[in-house]
Amino acid sequence: MTKRIFFLFSAAALLTPAIVAGPARAQQAPVAAPSAPALGYADLADLVIASPLVVDATIRSASRIKGAEAAGLTPGKTRFYVEADVSTLVRGATAIPARVGWLVDVAPDWRGRVPSLKKRRVLAFARPVAGQPGQLQLVEPGAQHDWSAALEQRVRAIASELAAPDAPPVITEVGNAFHVPGALPGEGETQIFLRTRDNRPAALSILRRPGEQPRWSIALSEIIDDSAPTPQRDTLLWYRLACALPASLPDRSTASLSPEDATQAQTDYGFVMEQLGPCRAAPSGDPAISAGAAPM
Repeated sequence: MTKRIFFLFSAAALLTPAIVAGPARAQQAPVAAPSAPALGYADLADLVIASPLVVDATIRSASRIKGAEAAGLTPGKTRFYVEADVSTLVRGATAIPARVGWLVDVAPDWRGRVPSLKKRRVLAFARPVAGQPGQLQLVEPGAQHDWSAALEQRVRAIASELAAPDAPPVITEVGNAFHVPGALPGEGETQIFLRTRDNRPAALSILRRPGEQPRWSIALSEIIDDSAPTPQRDTLLWYRLACALPASLPDRSTASLSPEDATQAQTDYGFVMEQLGPCRAAPSGDPAISAGAAPM
């Protein structure tokens, strides 16, 4: 059976109440929130990719939601309906009102108390609600993060990479692998072809020469350039590879190779995965909700 490798992203379905957005008023100075652990690149890329809208806004009011409207709430967290004054649409092609509302689930703050959200400046990762222009739906129940210049800059950088004409494709499957031994012991080249969502070409190339460190590259065209630089960590290309490729080369990718060549292809693929490193660090707490995070 063909094994397909897809990067899955789940978004919680939250129902927002029908509230008509009123006219925006002069904003009060936003409250500085306690510093929270920085989102890893993969977690932030997940949010940006899933979010048609990323809104820089200052929360004007926060009403606690209880009862049936808080169904599905994770134990220990609190659900709020917030209204916020929009400062900037960081990502999004559609205009939104100057005041919007959304539901958000937050964890206790570092003191174990329900956090104060009023006047807090946040980035909300959201989608519009059909037929309700003044309402947003967070792509995750806690996809609201305290604003900082550094966080906004990272979001804009990811959004720019996604919108670029040459943005790296989504990897969906590892295809066939080939290995060609060299004339000298320890010399050889492995090529591993990747399948992509939009059927663009993509291939890994690993080159070994005696007395030298192995060198690998990724080609996103029909031409494989062994001298191309490897993807830098915390870039969209690195994310597409590190977060989509399986930990080991599927057996079907080497089914047509000799045992020796198959073993070398597996070794070379392992080298690439080692160089890429893990997609994301081991979780510590709940990185998806920064509103109640303890200061570091």
